[in-house]
Amino acid sequence: MIPLRTTKTRAIYLPVFLFLISLGGCAPVFFIPSEHNHSQYEISAEIPADPKIEHYIAPFKDSLESVMNSVIGQSEQRLTKSGGQSETLLGNFFADALLQEGRKHDPEIEFSFGTKGGLRIELPQGDITVGHIFELMPFENKLVILELSADKIEQLAQYIAASNGQPIAGMTLEISNGRAQNIQIGGQALQKNKVYKLLTYDYLANGGDNSKGLDNPISRVDLSQKVRETLLDYIEGMTEKGQSINTQLDGRVKTQ
Repeated sequence: MIPLRTTKTRAIYLPVFLFLISLGGCAPVFFIPSEHNHSQYEISAEIPADPKIEHYIAPFKDSLESVMNSVIGQSEQRLTKSGGQSETLLGNFFADALLQEGRKHDPEIEFSFGTKGGLRIELPQGDITVGHIFELMPFENKLVILELSADKIEQLAQYIAASNGQPIAGMTLEISNGRAQNIQIGGQALQKNKVYKLLTYDYLANGGDNSKGLDNPISRVDLSQKVRETLLDYIEGMTEKGQSINTQLDGRVKTQ
């Protein structure tokens, strides 16, 4: 039996927040430099720990670790991202999670897109913990829904091809000589006069990772839900249904 989270993940910030408040107290402190003299201090493992500080932060540290070590799901295999592949298990898992959870906000979302560089670790076979998801997606990125023209999706597809594949779901394409071809959304060829709904996140929608095709969308809706929370909800939802993560390579990005 896998124990699910009993509180929202944002609750783990409370002990740290209270700790910082306790250090600062209520009175404002102002630092006014009188001279421009600077000294450099190196912080390394050679500096001994202060027992008093360790004792003070121990309750907060224990509380944080308790939440981070909570098991929220199981994966039947290691979700990898290495090897220079155009399609990866980790990328498929990530994009599938975004698409499924995004459709809870808007059922008309047709495909999802992320980047390999934003996924910081691989997920292990077996237990998946809250801490794993924080390591995978340590950023505060939030979901964004974009309406895009076919021309913009063509630009996005060419970016995906030029970077040897990126995490996508609901979209398929083939890469030949660094160019995208046979681009499909929802199993159908790209239609020039159609508008499509994409789920991604603010970092990419704002031009991060040198992404292409996401600028000047027909419309943009910024959601309050973080990508990390989306992944946690996706895994917990599978666990509640008695399912484990069983992501497969399905040819959504093919290299010729």
